Amino acid sequence: MSEFRWPVRVYYEDTDAGGIVYYANYLKFFERARTEWLRQLGFNQELLRQQGILFVVREVNAKYKQPARLDDELQVSVAVEKMGKASFNIVQTVYRVSSEEEQTLVSGSVSIACIDDKGKPRIIPADILSAV
Repeated sequence: MSEFRWPVRVYYEDTDAGGIVYYANYLKFFERARTEWLRQLGFNQELLRQQGILFVVREVNAKYKQPARLDDELQVSVAVEKMGKASFNIVQTVYRVSSEEEQTLVSGSVSIACIDDKGKPRIIPADILSAV
């Protein structure tokens, strides 16, 4: 699959006392984009949960390059780097988008595991694997 992008606007609640996005909030932006990516593929996380299919973060790595500020228009990308039987790795990037340019603010990698409702690893269903 190609890169998926989700728009995010920076609100006051996303910023710290200095008026820039608090570093941990970028992980929330990553999460929102992954949720919308799955939704765009046709998979609702609540329905998956009801079927005993959960995706959890195993590891995350983020490199902060430039700060985002209040009212910035951002885009958060999702691109699958590697698929396994019960896990996959995603590359995510937060961009500031303006009419003049696109600037990379944060780049990261996220390792996702598929588990059942008891917390045990499970194979990613074939329909999800084929959609990704």
